[in-house]
Amino acid sequence: MAKSTKFLSSILLLFFIFTLFSSSNALGGKLGGKTQIKDVKTNQEIQDLGKYCVEEHNRNLRKQNGALSSLLSFSQVVEAEKQVLSGVKYYLKISAIVKSSSSPKLFDAVVVVKSWEKKRELLTFFPSPSPATK
Repeated sequence: MAKSTKFLSSILLLFFIFTLFSSSNALGGKLGGKTQIKDVKTNQEIQDLGKYCVEEHNRNLRKQNGALSSLLSFSQVVEAEKQVLSGVKYYLKISAIVKSSSSPKLFDAVVVVKSWEKKRELLTFFPSPSPATK
């Protein structure tokens, strides 16, 4: 009888551990859920991702129509969230200056990073809606 109790306890313990690790990732966020990234302005990795997004956006503009007047100059990432999927999907709010003007504008970008493949891909890059239109 003692063996069956130990066996049952072991099974319950393994089930508990499995449940614990399957519902959250090692960084404390829910697997698949978005988590806010803190200290964005001092996080060099996030700032580098923002710069990559602007550079990739500019590269795509040049390919499409060669429009140099609407190219952007990266300022900084002002907000960021991440979502752990097959890789890490970052949702960035980027401040950038349109080269034909001098005032910064906000843009929303989504980029996926697969570090084991040393790959990153810009999925979307659009002007951020103003607070009144959200």
